[in-house]
Amino acid sequence: MPVDSYELLNLAFQFLDSFAFIVLATVGLAIIFGMMGIINLAHGEFILVGAYATTLSFHAGLPLPLAMLAGVVATTVFGVILERTIIRWLYGRLLDSMVVTFGISLVVVQLVRIQWGNSLPQIGTPLGGISYGNYSYSAYRVLLAGVAIVVLAALYVLFTKTDFGVRARATMQDEETARSMGVDTDRMYLSTFAIGSALAGLTGALYAPATPMSPDLGASFLVEAFVAVVVGGPSVLLGTPLAGGLLGLVDAAFTNVGGQFIGTVALLLTAIVAIRLLPDGITGLLEDIREKRRETE
Repeated sequence: MPVDSYELLNLAFQFLDSFAFIVLATVGLAIIFGMMGIINLAHGEFILVGAYATTLSFHAGLPLPLAMLAGVVATTVFGVILERTIIRWLYGRLLDSMVVTFGISLVVVQLVRIQWGNSLPQIGTPLGGISYGNYSYSAYRVLLAGVAIVVLAALYVLFTKTDFGVRARATMQDEETARSMGVDTDRMYLSTFAIGSALAGLTGALYAPATPMSPDLGASFLVEAFVAVVVGGPSVLLGTPLAGGLLGLVDAAFTNVGGQFIGTVALLLTAIVAIRLLPDGITGLLEDIREKRRETE
């Protein structure tokens, strides 16, 4: 195989890696922010809970898949408790939700630091590497791209093809009308928040073998997650994969040329330009195009 082909293959793996990271970091936040209107600044700490629960369960003797399941369950329970005790009083109060969830994030980080110190022994990355030419890439990180696509497909089916999805979307769009139609809106809010929490826990569980364990772990996911949500626009189910594809391509291309720092800078500059030119995000632009087509027909 020619050397250029190896470089293209390396770029493709980096794109899949960046796409998976952005999508998995974003989905939980997109559900809670995009559908419920809660700006969850503790989203990174939800991921932290999933990663720590997975790592601690693994070191306690559970096989890795069961440890990951424990991480998802722990984060879901954590999210449900927060929703019932704090978050439920913040629906429709955007700024208040930001302040409160920021406070929650600080408390969680400090509690983790007090309990387990500044680091945990990391789980080894499974599946080994894929070698090609002078390059090699982690097979596990490539697998995460497949997981990200499966998660997106499952969310699409859940929120567009099931009775639960119809009720959840009706609740988020017009709570009073949904309630008058017999929808238990309180249950819909709780269920949707639990799903967002579980997705954040899944992200932490999946990246536990691939990321150093420290109390600041959540911060490494938060920036990409918020950038992708804003660039994606109001339709979270469509916007998340589109934003993940665009930002992942930019990140992979510039990381391949100049390293991780240059890739991150390019990603943020792309986000700034996208927000400046597309104030309603990618899906807002698509909706405008669709509306103009309807008017011309």
